[in-house]
Amino acid sequence: MTYRIGIDIGGTFTDFALLKGGEVILHKNLSTPHDRSEGVMGGLATLAAGQGLSLGDFLAQCNAIVHGTTVADNTLIEMNGAVTGLLTTDGFRDEMEYRRGFKESIWDVRLEPPQPIVPRRRRLTVPERILADGSIHRELDEQAVRDACDKFRKQGVESIAIGLIFAHANGDHERRVAQIVAEEMPGVPVSLGHRILSRAPEYDRISTTVVNAYVAPRVNAYLERLVERLAQSGYPRQLMVMQASGGVMTRDYIAAAPIRVLASGPAGGVMASAHVGAAKGHSNLLCVDMGGTSYDMSVVIDGAAPAQAGWNMHHRYLVGVPMVQVETLGAGGGSICHVDKGELKVGPASAGSVPGPICYGGGGLQPTITDALLMLGILSTGEGFAGGSFRLRDEGVSEAFAAIGAQMGYGAEQAAFDCWRLVNANMTQAVRRTTAAKGIDPADMVMLAYGGNGPAFAAIQAQDLSIAHVLVPKASPTFSALGTLVAHPSIDEERSCTAPVDALDLDRLRLLWGELADNAKAHFTGAGFDAAAIQATWRLNMRYGGQNWALTFDMHESCGLDDLSFVDEDISARAITAFNARHMAEYGHIRDGELPEITGVRLAAHVATPMPPASGGFSAPMIEPAPAGHRRANLGTGFADVAIFKGPSLVPGARVAGPAIIEEIFTTIVVYPGWQAQVDDAGDYALVRLP
Repeated sequence: MTYRIGIDIGGTFTDFALLKGGEVILHKNLSTPHDRSEGVMGGLATLAAGQGLSLGDFLAQCNAIVHGTTVADNTLIEMNGAVTGLLTTDGFRDEMEYRRGFKESIWDVRLEPPQPIVPRRRRLTVPERILADGSIHRELDEQAVRDACDKFRKQGVESIAIGLIFAHANGDHERRVAQIVAEEMPGVPVSLGHRILSRAPEYDRISTTVVNAYVAPRVNAYLERLVERLAQSGYPRQLMVMQASGGVMTRDYIAAAPIRVLASGPAGGVMASAHVGAAKGHSNLLCVDMGGTSYDMSVVIDGAAPAQAGWNMHHRYLVGVPMVQVETLGAGGGSICHVDKGELKVGPASAGSVPGPICYGGGGLQPTITDALLMLGILSTGEGFAGGSFRLRDEGVSEAFAAIGAQMGYGAEQAAFDCWRLVNANMTQAVRRTTAAKGIDPADMVMLAYGGNGPAFAAIQAQDLSIAHVLVPKASPTFSALGTLVAHPSIDEERSCTAPVDALDLDRLRLLWGELADNAKAHFTGAGFDAAAIQATWRLNMRYGGQNWALTFDMHESCGLDDLSFVDEDISARAITAFNARHMAEYGHIRDGELPEITGVRLAAHVATPMPPASGGFSAPMIEPAPAGHRRANLGTGFADVAIFKGPSLVPGARVAGPAIIEEIFTTIVVYPGWQAQVDDAGDYALVRLP
């Protein structure tokens, strides 16, 4: 028997999905913030024991371990990255501050700028200048680089970002600066702008490079520690790491640009959503993931969630690498409920896994949404929580909500209910903002809910959004971990190339695409994949002159990376046709009589790997199972005696009418009044709003 394991670390729980043949085995355990690799190894040991194997024997039989990590995100949220310095061209010291004039809320005069990860005293410049065509206008002043290193040493700089103007057109100066830094400051990691993001404009590239330099030491240190512990425990293969682009790749590939793992955890859930949705005949999905710390939302359109490389703002910093678009709100089971100047608020602060909600019994003193669910009867102290790993406790919960109620003028149960209403309203409004910005009506979509807490709120959110159909996969509690097994090993990179579409240098295009192909081939074959199995999508970035944003579209698909015969005399005409179609779809118009320009070439390459099974259908006979019991609970219409069903005992064809609560091993599905749940042939849940 061989195994594949997907792992996703959240703020509260570390999730595991074990693929054993056609069977998926789920596991969750509390995250270990002091050293997240401990939680990973502890979970692997539990999975091994479940298979009757020692950890060493179990790991030796694993074909792949695929890992999604939030280390980069946590570093930016907590602002505890490396002491970072920036070396840039004379005259561009304040590029990070200008931010291309961008402000998240242009009407908020009190909105402060983001906390600088590279303050001005650590942003140093050197005389040099490369022009847009890659020619050298002014040679590099090497002594100035050495003087800057001396200043960095005195400031205790631990990581250096090098972002010179137009380095994407000619990286010679950046490479020479890196050599000098290695001589002057041996052992200090360096991030080169033309390697992290090889395209214009300069702010995008410099911002992405600085963020990479800031998070790289923490990300690489964590991955090195995990790789070492896996190797010591008997794992013989390379660790695969989830990327924000929706693909996975080896730890060695990630180490060159750890920025690729930023927001990678949520990307796994989106990939799993597209996979499951397609199997069930739903190509347009609103994906919502409520975990212990955050609420993530995204959309799948026509069965895909393509990664966009461009204006990706994360934690108030621009990151230009390809990312699956996911919006995040500080709303999860651990979100803290409190009163601020007479106003009831939920989050964004979270109790996390340590100390956790009050009901965890880990020393938490502030009430959370999980505590509110316990007060409302949606959760219970009578059964094991998180797969039976521990039991919830009610000691101190009622008192905590009574304290909130005392400030608001009502009792503890009403306070818990208002916290439930408020967090639900916050999440629903976030969905409305996100879909409206994309020109999407959520009523036209199917909601797919996952995460430990997502199914507890899904149907009531869907009702508020006029959505009539909700999917809750059986694997929803560890769905992002499952998504790492859905994602293919992939590389998505680009090179800058600016030229009028009717005056293309075909040799230049072949050279740039060839460089991308050679790089991808080296990484895939180094990871043990057959070069002939690589699937390639060759893309162009184009825009009209004067436009800020380029559009990306496919030019050619191939099996293998060696055939560039599509770069021929007709490529300009094909590019114009493809660009016009993409521009019309995106903006609703094209500029008649105006030719666009190419701004870059891009290559997305992947290798197909085995994926978890997914299917749909309702062929089983319809049955209405008897409840396992009843419990006093408030499902939005006041406290009542609510039927409780045990998820593991529900077979395909089982139908449960609301109001009801379905207790799965790692999550709770609430069937609100006016809804019904039915188990499909795959054991997944379909929640449908009754007419």
